[in-house]
Amino acid sequence: MAGAVDSKTGKDIWRSPNPRHGRMTNGSHMQMEYAGQRCYVCCGSGGVAGISAADGKLLWDTTAWPEQFATSPSPVVLPEGRIFLSSGYGNKVGALMLQLKKVGDALTAETAFQLRPKQFNSEQQTPIFYQGHLFGIRKRGGGHLVCLDLEGTTKWDSGKDRFGHGPYMIADGLIFAMGNHGKLAMAEATVESYRPLAHCQVFQDGVDAWGPMAMVGGRLIVRDMTRMACLDVAAASQGDSK
Repeated sequence: MAGAVDSKTGKDIWRSPNPRHGRMTNGSHMQMEYAGQRCYVCCGSGGVAGISAADGKLLWDTTAWPEQFATSPSPVVLPEGRIFLSSGYGNKVGALMLQLKKVGDALTAETAFQLRPKQFNSEQQTPIFYQGHLFGIRKRGGGHLVCLDLEGTTKWDSGKDRFGHGPYMIADGLIFAMGNHGKLAMAEATVESYRPLAHCQVFQDGVDAWGPMAMVGGRLIVRDMTRMACLDVAAASQGDSK
């Protein structure tokens, strides 16, 4: 399920056990620390597991997450031993919050709550933890950008602004979200309500503008299926959204 490799020699340092014979899916392993132990959260076809960063030992695992085809969003590690999982393939999988607990010398993962697809699901992009809330694009219903509290309650959605499977990021107190067809929206990154500031059609006749965004030096890099663009957003991040 996971392994550590010496970058100089290419030799294995350790390999984790795989008692459920699971296969890895699309999401990345995410590092977390709980009860004094550092681990990697791995989401695969056999369930979700916590693998010791020190020696590859299986610290905890659970089959509570219903893997269907693929889990593309990476696990979102949250405070106090919580982990948020989401997917969207097949329109049957929503989201799940795991809660780690220490029982004696062992760690266990329990289900804190589960969300139906109409509450929250995400086929491609990984939700963002910001200001004690989760921000993400919900596939169900055309791709609303939503803000959830850590109990799974929707605080707001983006209304008429819909983004399909598009990417999003938060930088300098602003949300940048791209729709399927290359239209970019900028909004305040606030838990109070959806507050759009500006829209821009970056790609005319855009197709599958799903690639993750990157930001450096006030410049935002975005792409669709065949094109890439670099946008100067420094003025917007400094308060001028015109």
